[in-house]
Amino acid sequence: MSVITTGKTFANGEQLSADKLNLMLDNATFSNDAVDLTSTFVDSSGAIVVKDSGITTSKLANNAVTTSKINDGAVAFEKLDDVIDDDTMATASDTTLATSESIKAYVNSMRPKFVNITGATLALEITKANTGSQDYTYNIADFTSDDSDFATNKITGLVVKAYATSAQSSNIVSAEFPDGGFNPLIRASADSTGDFDQAQTTTTVPINAGQTSIDFRLEVNNAQTVAARFTLEGFIIQPGL
Repeated sequence: MSVITTGKTFANGEQLSADKLNLMLDNATFSNDAVDLTSTFVDSSGAIVVKDSGITTSKLANNAVTTSKINDGAVAFEKLDDVIDDDTMATASDTTLATSESIKAYVNSMRPKFVNITGATLALEITKANTGSQDYTYNIADFTSDDSDFATNKITGLVVKAYATSAQSSNIVSAEFPDGGFNPLIRASADSTGDFDQAQTTTTVPINAGQTSIDFRLEVNNAQTVAARFTLEGFIIQPGL
């Protein structure tokens, strides 16, 4: 069996010449005896070429392939089994990579967003006029909003407007923070009946993951028509949670 088919076949007694030798070599092609027909074959021009899917892992030495040997764009995305394109990262694991688009979308979904409030355990605005201290408890699960991104587990803060007036002594609006302590949101304080004071502020009270309720306290030491008042304005949420 011959692995090469020559470009010229000589007959017995035929005269040898340089042209015939050149023809024999220049027009020579490989025969099928030169290939295994599994990983390689002889094409129509007589050249040895690699068959589609002809190179298996058993033909490659360990660490034989480096990035410098792979052409740019040679590997299609669908060939990458360990890359996810998941904007929510719900399928993320410690053995997969993520596309830059899905990473960007996920990070954007973690950007805080303000949404309005439509309902709660108690009224959204509460005013106290008479002296005394009173706490008002709101269950996190009772909060509602008409925003499409809203869910109670996404709440990270409650936006509250606090207002107080006083003509004598102090009137205070406080909120319970996640550490369990009450922090004043606003205070109106006057030294005498002629020293009238009023104050207003809007602030965000933090809400931790797993927190089930939040308390507000109205403390009135000087009775007024509106001695102390708080209004729930809305939420800060993380849409991607």
